[in-house]
Amino acid sequence: MENKLTLQKFIFCLFILLNTTAFAQQGKPNIIFILTDDQRWDALGFSGNEIIQTPEMDKLAAEGVYFKNAFVTTPICATSRASVLTGLYERTHGYTFGQELNEGYAQNSYPAHLKKLGYETGFFGKFGVNYPGFSKLFDVSDSYDRNGKFADRRGYFYKTIDGDTVHLTKYTSHQAQEFIKNQSAGKPFMLSLSFSAPHAHDPAEEQYFWSTDVDDLYTDVKFPKPLLSKEKYFDQQPEYVKTGENRTRWYWRYDTQEKYQKSMKGYYRMISEVDLEIGKIRKTLAEKGMDKNTVIIFMGDNGYFQGERQLAGKWLMYDNSLRVPMIIYDPRNPGHRVISDFALNIDIAPTVLEFANGILPQEYQGISLADYVIGENPAIERSEFIAEHLWKVKIIAASEGIRTKDWKYFRYQDDLAHEELYDLNKDPLEKKNLAGKKGYENTLIEMREIFNNTVKRLEAEKIN
Repeated sequence: MENKLTLQKFIFCLFILLNTTAFAQQGKPNIIFILTDDQRWDALGFSGNEIIQTPEMDKLAAEGVYFKNAFVTTPICATSRASVLTGLYERTHGYTFGQELNEGYAQNSYPAHLKKLGYETGFFGKFGVNYPGFSKLFDVSDSYDRNGKFADRRGYFYKTIDGDTVHLTKYTSHQAQEFIKNQSAGKPFMLSLSFSAPHAHDPAEEQYFWSTDVDDLYTDVKFPKPLLSKEKYFDQQPEYVKTGENRTRWYWRYDTQEKYQKSMKGYYRMISEVDLEIGKIRKTLAEKGMDKNTVIIFMGDNGYFQGERQLAGKWLMYDNSLRVPMIIYDPRNPGHRVISDFALNIDIAPTVLEFANGILPQEYQGISLADYVIGENPAIERSEFIAEHLWKVKIIAASEGIRTKDWKYFRYQDDLAHEELYDLNKDPLEKKNLAGKKGYENTLIEMREIFNNTVKRLEAEKIN
């Protein structure tokens, strides 16, 4: 009798275990990660921007978790994307333009882990990281960006759908919709979408290109002058910034009122076109019956100067370069939140992995933000983060620094004598450099020491 009861208990426990495992597998959400190129934090209606039209992005923010203090740790596309992929600071993964991503870091990336967790993985758009094993990193993938062979609209219009040439934004959206249509309910999917928009097509005189779908937007809008556009803010910059690529691109886009208005309209139209396609992707999810089990994560790959300090581009350590939009929408846990904690690009990999019920690698330097959707605050203790742009190139000065909630400190690697320190509570626009000013000596020393100690830790975590 005792043996029979023991056997029955064993069978019952096995039944519970198997069914729990099956439930966990079924409970794994689909995940879509959307990355835009050069979309700054305030180029979003939900941020308070009363001009831009982004109803789909706004809806995600209004129904999900909106991070109002989201930043990238390196304000340039290639390195930021490597940090998104690997969950690591540039100081650790060491990747920038002209290099290959270390194989060890690639194999510890979120797509590599999700394949092991049974996800069907896909990637469409601008990968932006030189990695020879890209084709094997995802189950289905297509990497492309603006076509540099053309110094005109063909940079954005060279892909075709059913024989018709379309804008890259529409092409990426089409690939996403086809991927979703081909998915089955029996296996979860993780889809990474990387739009080239709203990045300017640098070789072209017109810079910004969009589809006729958004032609009529912003026609009668007159954009206000950028903040800090006076000459004195430009004059405060060191000579290598005043003569560098940030100034060169200002001449391309903003040096006259006519050019500024035209560039702003083009930039906003490109973002609105991405927004339009996000709506189509969500409609496809609903038609497949997958919308109630698909987490959507959205962010920009770096910030963007729009004439502030009479500069353009990104790369610098000011918040214009570093701050980006970030949203997490989980239909399984409805409820809107606005989060003021620091959220970073290095948090994407651990966040995706936690949503997939994976075990976070101890090597990740980011924090999973997934539990914000259930009312928790996983990054509340994060008091600072490193900001760095370490690419050694003549036209852009390499720089590095640290940002806390109260202070910003940075310097240029080839000119350590030039330091900048800002009290962000009193001076959120970073107008008054306090480095070298009386009464701030101790703060400068403290920030410098925090930065140096953090750098030592990050460099010690490199793969040898």
